[in-house]
Amino acid sequence: RTVCASPFHAAAMKYNISYPATAGQKTIAIEGDAAFKPFVDKRISQEVAGDSLGEDFKGYIFRIAGGNDKQGFPMKQGVLTNNRVRLLLDKNKTCYRPRRKGERKRKSVRGCIVDNQISVISLVVVKRGEKDIPGVTDVSRPRRLGPKRASKIKNLFALEKGDNVIDYAKSFKRKIEPKEDGKKHKFKYPKVQRLVTPARLQKKRHMLACKKARVTKQKDLKDAYHTMLAQRAKAQKEEKAARKERLSSTRKSGNED
Repeated sequence: RTVCASPFHAAAMKYNISYPATAGQKTIAIEGDAAFKPFVDKRISQEVAGDSLGEDFKGYIFRIAGGNDKQGFPMKQGVLTNNRVRLLLDKNKTCYRPRRKGERKRKSVRGCIVDNQISVISLVVVKRGEKDIPGVTDVSRPRRLGPKRASKIKNLFALEKGDNVIDYAKSFKRKIEPKEDGKKHKFKYPKVQRLVTPARLQKKRHMLACKKARVTKQKDLKDAYHTMLAQRAKAQKEEKAARKERLSSTRKSGNED
């Protein structure tokens, strides 16, 4: 007598849970079919109630962000199947990073529908529950690096046009410990990108002036070329008329003789 195993059985199902509010993330391994059944036939971006996952996740709501199958192939959004497929991917597609410019490659990816071949599911906490998840919701990891782009720094501190962005960027400075003993520590802060300075405005005006000069030069060259063509056509027309007149005069003199 043969005993059929459950089609949803997985040796060790793993939840990769992340909480964007605290930047906490943790991977939890759960044994048994109960860890997998709530996700059967669910797609990426769908939400799952934490009550169906166990008492530890009561009141939570999770969003499926992705996953990997038992061989490590990632799930890809938009591929409406629960099987593994081979797709021709380029730099604008997920699950592939080209090494050369214009490179495309056929890669194996898993569809966005969860089935019994998935071993790791990435979950994002949408709503917190009654209990804290250790290492996820009970920790707070502050942002290590601040924004670098000038417009984002302005939006973060609600700055006006005359405020100095660099002074506010220095509030994100980090203390760098020396690698050798006896040396002083250093401070490092973000280098502001896309900063509008008088030098940048002057360069922009110079580039615009150069562009206008190129347009004017091309227009003058075009007018000079058309003028030359008109003069050449006029000269050819006059030469043709003179040749015709000479031929006609030669014929007349021959007939008189």
